[in-house]
Amino acid sequence: MQDLYREHILDHYENPRHHGVIEHADISHEESNPLCGDRIRIDVKLGSAGDRVYIADAAFTGDGCIISQAATSMLLEDVVGKPVDEIDQIEPQRVLDLVGVPLTAARVKCALLGLKVLKTGIKLWTLRHP
Repeated sequence: MQDLYREHILDHYENPRHHGVIEHADISHEESNPLCGDRIRIDVKLGSAGDRVYIADAAFTGDGCIISQAATSMLLEDVVGKPVDEIDQIEPQRVLDLVGVPLTAARVKCALLGLKVLKTGIKLWTLRHP
């Protein structure tokens, strides 16, 4: 079973979903992990339905290990279409479940970098748009 997850990780690394830049994004945020050198930037285009604001599209760019890049690809595939107010409630375990294989403590930080970038970007946007 772990081989299937490893193939899934490799597929997201070699063929990332939502990879690129969104022109005129509503949210753009970038962070890095100085200990390992991983860097991720996430752009988000928002939409609205009634009084709900949701993630209409998201894209990422960055450099780093297979885990950080694949986990961000999996995360964005999972959050497009979700209301913005639900993003802060995503637990780190959700991302680790998407990755699907046991990770060392250092690799957990790699896997969660995209979630950190997404959540921080949305929090900063929320502060500017109460």
